[in-house]
Amino acid sequence: MNRWLLPEDIADVLPAEARKVESLRRAILDLYQSYGYELVTPPILEFLDSLLTGTGSDLNLQTFKLVDQLSGRTLGLRADITPQVARIDAHLLNRAGVTRLCYAGSVAHARTPVGSSAREELQLGAEIYGCATWEADLEAITLLLKTLSLAGMEKVYLDISHAGILAGILDGQDLDKETIEALYGLLQSKDRPRLSQWAKCLPTTVASALVALTELNGPCTEVLAKAKNDLPKHAMIDQAITDLERLVASAQKLSVNLELSIDLADLRGYQYHSGVMFAAYVDQLPQPIARGGRYDHVGQAFGRPRPATGFSLDLLTLANLSPIKVRQLAILAPWIEDAALNQAIAKLRDAGEVVIQVPAGEDLESAVYECDRELVKQGSSWEVKKK
Repeated sequence: MNRWLLPEDIADVLPAEARKVESLRRAILDLYQSYGYELVTPPILEFLDSLLTGTGSDLNLQTFKLVDQLSGRTLGLRADITPQVARIDAHLLNRAGVTRLCYAGSVAHARTPVGSSAREELQLGAEIYGCATWEADLEAITLLLKTLSLAGMEKVYLDISHAGILAGILDGQDLDKETIEALYGLLQSKDRPRLSQWAKCLPTTVASALVALTELNGPCTEVLAKAKNDLPKHAMIDQAITDLERLVASAQKLSVNLELSIDLADLRGYQYHSGVMFAAYVDQLPQPIARGGRYDHVGQAFGRPRPATGFSLDLLTLANLSPIKVRQLAILAPWIEDAALNQAIAKLRDAGEVVIQVPAGEDLESAVYECDRELVKQGSSWEVKKK
């Protein structure tokens, strides 16, 4: 047995990539801090019922489970940090006003997510609690775009949807959880024949609206105009369209490199989200680089209703795609016992320089550092010279 082998789809992060990940993490969290976001670090393990509160069945399937030997209760190894942050806002902070929280931590998946090659991610995200208006959704999208820009992602495609559309269509229909999940699958695949057959048990207006959803995707202006014409009149649907119109009008001004579209049948996480939903794509990746949206009911599941919106992404994937170079210049120094040398090295390090000592006759092997200078003894002192 090779003891150095890791489980399937679990990988080490080696020096060059780890440095890139950490550089991005620091820069992104500093960006969030400039907007007033406060950093939280939830535990990687929680009681399972708390970890899955307010979430859909997909998260349950992706969560590693084990028994706590102290309490005998089932624990979960988190597959998503967002519900944990909602719990912190609802019960630990317990604030009345707007609260902005951000986080960066490892999550693990029991199964490799579709489109991914890893079961462990470094999830990074930002959440806004206590604001129910579309402006909070716009801030979340703004922060997401700035995050991707920091990583060097020039062109971004943002696909927007709204959970209120489907909620309005199904208002008054008594559908169980399994039925909703079947519907969600048909909408995702845009399988109109099967969807039409499936919806025969529903009122004609509802069935027609569900089929119409599969065709409501593309440029924002066209889709919203078609939605007003094709979808039934309902307060929830009208409000969702109004929210989307406001959001699109403002988001279009955020970046010249942003391409906006709407897909009203893209309802991944429908049972989790309660309003605007969005997914960001970049050219280098077939699946979304980030997902977000409004999830007001999660706080309610914790016993304290709170409007909430935000987004998350895998920092390991983002770093892998980022063109940013993080190789750092350093100073080479001999690895000998010399008081004057030690003093010179300490002074350079205090000034922010990287000084690496190596034994005489050896070269530095590093994927992160490049020594373009060296410490050379000049008389009784040590001086930095170009190599």
